Amino acid sequence: MDDDGFRDFVHARLGQLSRVAYLLTGNHHAAEDLLQNVLVKLALKWKRVAESGAPDPYVRKIMYHEHVSSWRRSRHLRNEYTTAELPEPAGADEAGATVRRLVLDQALGRLTRKQRAVLVLRFYEDLSEIETADALGVSVGTVKSQTSHALTRLRTQAPELHELIRTSARGVLA
Repeated sequence: MDDDGFRDFVHARLGQLSRVAYLLTGNHHAAEDLLQNVLVKLALKWKRVAESGAPDPYVRKIMYHEHVSSWRRSRHLRNEYTTAELPEPAGADEAGATVRRLVLDQALGRLTRKQRAVLVLRFYEDLSEIETADALGVSVGTVKSQTSHALTRLRTQAPELHELIRTSARGVLA
């Protein structure tokens, strides 16, 4: 493979891509597998992608498509919940951060892969509805309905999130 900036691109984006992969999968090993598959696909088309001048949207699209379609290959993992931890910045409230991480991880685990992908794109990556639709290869209406369904599902199946958010907000405001 001709490098042509591929290594530099991966080196610059690896941390962000790893975090997004973890948020999508909820599991470090699955995130590593997802990211590896994405980078292999990217490497195969790197020259064309690099020439387009917009590798980030292409990588995002590959990642979300690969994640959403992976349920077809591994349906038995759908109800698996993980307790893996993300690294915390120095001086952070370790106990509070761990509780928030576990509650959020369990809540996200109750969503379908598509719902989880939409929420990660919209609220973690802060993409617009149009950008999210483009990344997933779906219509804006699908993004809106999946967001609505996902948030409704979280409100009914994970009411502990509301309390966690209120408690965290009080701690920030205090």
